[in-house]
Amino acid sequence: MYKLYRQIKLKVSKDECWDFFSAPENLKIITPDYMGFDIIEGGGTEMYQGQIIAYTVSPLLNIKVNWVTEITHVREGEFFVDEQRFGPYKFWHHKHFFKSIPGGTLCIDEIHYLPPFKLIAPMINKLSIQSKLKEIFDYREKVLIERFGKID
Repeated sequence: MYKLYRQIKLKVSKDECWDFFSAPENLKIITPDYMGFDIIEGGGTEMYQGQIIAYTVSPLLNIKVNWVTEITHVREGEFFVDEQRFGPYKFWHHKHFFKSIPGGTLCIDEIHYLPPFKLIAPMINKLSIQSKLKEIFDYREKVLIERFGKID
C-alpha cells in the first residue's frame, strides 16, 4: 500500500472551498490538460454518498482509460471520500478534508493506493506512478493558489 499526503492553506472560506471541491465538474479544472480528463457520467449534481462518477483519463501515452469512482462518505462542509470501483489502480481511496483556519481553509488530501500488477507494483510506483501523482497534485496546487490565493 502506498500513500500520498498533501495539504494547502487557501485564502477562501470553508464553504466556498467545499462548494468548489464537491462539484465533480471542477476536477477537470484542477487536472492537467494532457491527462485528457472528462466526466462521462455522474457530474453536474450536488455530491452525495453513493454517487457514482465515471471519467475517461489518459495517464500514460495518451491512452484513454475508464475510471469509475464512488463517493462513499460525505460530511457536508468537512470531508468526503472517493474510492475507485473500476480503473487504473488495484486500489484507490482518497480522503478530502476541509478545516477552517484563520484567514481561510486548510485542505488535506490523503490517498492510499495500490498500483496494478502486484509483482511489479513497487517498480511501477517508483518509476512512474509516484512522480505522476506528485506532478498532478503540484499542478492542482498551482491552479488552486491562482484561483483562491495561499496562506503562508
